[in-house]
Amino acid sequence: MKHHQYALTPPMGWNSWDCYGATVREDEVKGNADYMAKHLLQYGWEYVVVDIQWSEPGAVSSAYRPFVPLEMDEYSRLVPAINRFPSAENGNGFKPLADYIHNLGLKFGIHIMRGIPRQAVHQNTKILGSDKTAREIAKPNSICPWNTDMYGVDETKEGAQEYYDSLFKLYAEWEVDFVKVDDIADSKLYGAHTEEIKMIRKAIDRCGRPMVLSLSPGPAPLEHASLLEENANMWRMTDDFWDLWELLYNMFDRCYKWSKNCGQGFWPDADMLPLGHIGIRSVDGGASDRFTRFTKDEQITMMTLWSIFRSPLMFGGELRDNDDWTLSLLTNEEVLNMHRTSHSARQVYRKHDKVVWAAEGDHEIYVALFNISDRKQTVSISLDELHVSKEVQPRDLWNKRQLASVNSEICYDLAPHASILLKIDK
Repeated sequence: MKHHQYALTPPMGWNSWDCYGATVREDEVKGNADYMAKHLLQYGWEYVVVDIQWSEPGAVSSAYRPFVPLEMDEYSRLVPAINRFPSAENGNGFKPLADYIHNLGLKFGIHIMRGIPRQAVHQNTKILGSDKTAREIAKPNSICPWNTDMYGVDETKEGAQEYYDSLFKLYAEWEVDFVKVDDIADSKLYGAHTEEIKMIRKAIDRCGRPMVLSLSPGPAPLEHASLLEENANMWRMTDDFWDLWELLYNMFDRCYKWSKNCGQGFWPDADMLPLGHIGIRSVDGGASDRFTRFTKDEQITMMTLWSIFRSPLMFGGELRDNDDWTLSLLTNEEVLNMHRTSHSARQVYRKHDKVVWAAEGDHEIYVALFNISDRKQTVSISLDELHVSKEVQPRDLWNKRQLASVNSEICYDLAPHASILLKIDK
């Protein structure tokens, strides 16, 4: 499938949601882009994504303001709020910001909500490329339970596909590289909106610009795996993920269930990495302005699971406030090489909250041992179970050191919530 070429490895980048909620401003986006270009681009981090509500002039946090006016053009398409994105004035939209990010060698992404603005329907505004109007294509009983901005689009109506085509035509003019569509993979009220997913795929294919398509929120239904693969590059297998151990614990089961449904160009998404300085203007996740509540062991466990499973990696914190520890999690070349090049990731076993995953490399096997219990445990795996028949010397990828040789069993004592990630030459 052509769109799989747009994301041959799992996308890596920064998203504004975990630190700025619905309120991010142009200067903050540029500041994080500058940091990424200087410190992270060489390691494969490349997407800078403006999350939800960029058309809302008065956004104050991650708590949405219901039924407020949004910035919109004459064709029912939302545009950036100029008080927050000054370069968008005079109808420029996100093109100047995209230019800034592209000039750094990075790629630019935006978040949108499924559907058509309710204000467009109430004002019955025009649709580019059609003589139909917003009111004629809207599905007013198809709403989002947590955001009041949009109505769904009725795929049976003439003008519906033209509306989505016009949206992505605009995004192509802005030179957008990545689009995260929300309230679509799992809508809480109606399940997955499969027909709108198909319309969006068609619109991207027609717009003339490659764009990675990311679908949110989750959990996306496993029974729709084929449809998701046929239409998107990544889809959320979880609801919003925050810095809470219970959510990380639950991700092991989600990764196991989805592990057979990923491949070049299509990636089940474990959601953003709530690392570093988050919650600056976001009240989600049960806390406010903070550094991540995950312990260092939990941060390593999260990065290990996301990397061996090959989830997209989207950093959620304010990059400019990273300490050396946080930066080290994002710049470990051996871990990132596994994330980029390994394949056939699988859960080898899970028992008594001892979990072992393995993945294949060209000339190596990667093995991750996790203790996801609340007490110290010994986690082990025999070489036979890994189909290794000779003595090996594992390499600890996070600590960048060779460990003692092993001839029958890999076995380590792990603290609660801790893990170890090993590379074994075949």
